[in-house]
Amino acid sequence: MTAVRVCNLSDLKDDVPAGFEVEGVPVVLVRQGQRVYALADVCSHAEIALSEGEVTRKGLECWLHGSCFDLATGAPSSPPASEPVDTYAVTIEGDDVYVDSSTPTNR
Repeated sequence: MTAVRVCNLSDLKDDVPAGFEVEGVPVVLVRQGQRVYALADVCSHAEIALSEGEVTRKGLECWLHGSCFDLATGAPSSPPASEPVDTYAVTIEGDDVYVDSSTPTNR
């Protein structure tokens, strides 16, 4: 697979998770300024959609048990999660946001 257009950059609000399906893969996007991060939209601890959580200073927090994940690496930054979530390459061309969900970037 290759990168797929997911949305407009202007559709994403800073530090507000947004869930999408990219080629059958649930993905959550988080915008911070002109940077967009893409992570698997499933908490590694309890299989809850991370797009329903919130961004904190520790990363993307799962609403159910409070596990946080680093936006860039997918690594858990607070328990109870101990396994990372997948992260994906993001490309921005003009106002278009593309995600390549075929190969996680943190494996």
